[in-house]
Amino acid sequence: MKLSRAVVVGIVAAVICAASALVVSNVNSQPPEEPTKPEPAPPAGQTYTGVKKCAACHLKQYQAWKKTKHAKEAWDSVPAKYRTDANCINCHSTGYGQPSGFKDETSTANLKGTSCEACHGPGSEHDKLCTPLLNVKKLSPEQEKTARDSIYKILPGNVCQRCHASQGHKEHPKYEKE
Repeated sequence: MKLSRAVVVGIVAAVICAASALVVSNVNSQPPEEPTKPEPAPPAGQTYTGVKKCAACHLKQYQAWKKTKHAKEAWDSVPAKYRTDANCINCHSTGYGQPSGFKDETSTANLKGTSCEACHGPGSEHDKLCTPLLNVKKLSPEQEKTARDSIYKILPGNVCQRCHASQGHKEHPKYEKE
């Protein structure tokens, strides 16, 4: 039985997500020194800023992301005639369907592809708080907490599953590859 690329990618993504959950559950199974509190929700009403704003402070993470398929292929793999199809751009852009998220290649080119804010949520408040700290070598604990609380470590729910596992047990919809 020959599996399509989409099915194989979906299976691999599901295995990675399951392994990550297992690692996290094993780490969390150690008795914490202090009771853990749920991650606070970032301030409401934020807007998407685009990956270049993130790279200004998080260059190492940006450079690592640039080597991934999310950076290299998420947008480029979508044939031109499908770049307005909601079923495609929902997973191949950042913030699609949100008020300040991806709309089209012209007006929101900075949100093409799957970038930082696809996993961490809109970052306008984080950017506003962090930009003045660009030249600070080490943040104080208060500055660190304020910056940390302004954006999600990872969006609630399994954000990876939204695109990867949703296709994991069925073939990617048929489309003309141009």
